[in-house]
Formats: sequence, structure tokens, C-alpha cells
Amino acid sequence: MRTRETAGLVLAAGAGTRLGRPKAGIVHNGQTLAARACAALSDAGCASVYLVLGADLTVPAPPGCHRVHNPDWPLGIGTSLRVGLEAAGSLDVVVLLADQPWIGPEAVRRLITTEATLATALYTSGPGHPVLIGRDHIAGVAATAQGEVGAREYLRARAGEVARVWCGDVADPWDLDTLADLERLEGAEGW
Repeated sequence: MRTRETAGLVLAAGAGTRLGRPKAGIVHNGQTLAARACAALSDAGCASVYLVLGADLTVPAPPGCHRVHNPDWPLGIGTSLRVGLEAAGSLDVVVLLADQPWIGPEAVRRLITTEATLATALYTSGPGHPVLIGRDHIAGVAATAQGEVGAREYLRARAGEVARVWCGDVADPWDLDTLADLERLEGAEGW
């Protein structure tokens, strides 16, 4: 079991174009999507948590979570990943997206306790978030994160090194993108 410190990184800078508004500040059951993702990381044992914001800077960071501003957020998620990785410093990093509210601490915990230095959660639909990026891979991921591509190309180029950690029994990678998705979230219970 890994014992190194791991930082948590929530990417929440986008404008939510398909939804018509930024998603990070959407409140459900008294908690923003951003706060929920931050809590999943801290509850899983991340030593520090960073929330990358851009389109909506009014979203508060929950206690213990550091706000990071990405002024280049319109250029894509790759810029948010680079800004977040820089903020996390020399720690291993677990990345979550704010718009995936059904991924909680158990999925994050499975990734941070793996021996791998690169890992993705695995679902019946395939690999997804959370994603673990070991400190030795941070510079490489940051160099390849461009536009709407985060760590995908880096991970694809090192497919043999990437551990796939089953999380389908504890999380759902569904993401909130449209008004219909928001209605689904508002009708859901148990978060």
C-alpha cells in the first residue's frame, strides 16, 4: 500500500456551455458540486486539495481546500490541469472533475492506495476519473495537456504503465452536461 502524500485536484474552471452556466457552483442538497468533489478528495485522505476555477470565481472553496485561478480556462481543460499540477507541487496528484457528482471518497481511496504511479478508475464503460498522476509523471502530463486534452494523450502513450483500478461498484462516472442531466441530479436522492 502506498504511503506517499497525495494532493487532490478538482478541475472546475469551465463555463458549462452545454448546460448554459458554470457547473462548479451548482448547489444540490446544500452543497456545491465543487465542494462535493473537494470533500471526496479530503475524505479519502489527500494531504491537500486544490480547486481550479475560471469561468465562475464566486464559487467558494470549502474549508481546507485551496482555490486556484486559471485565467486561461477558455482555452480548455488542459490549461486547468497544468495550473492545478503546478499548485500541487511535488506531490502525487489525484484528479477529479467537479461535474461528476457520483464519484466519492471510496473511488479516490482505491487510487491513492495503489502501488502504481499512473492509474485510472475503471468502470463498465471504460477508464475514467479519478486519475492518479505520480510525481515523476507530473512534468510529462503538464507538457502534453493542451486545449480540451488533459492527461489522456500522456496516459495513452504509456498504456502499459497505467493501472486500471475497478471502481464500478462504488462510483458512477456519469457527468452533468445538459439541462436534462441537471434535472436528473435534482431528482436524485442520497448524496
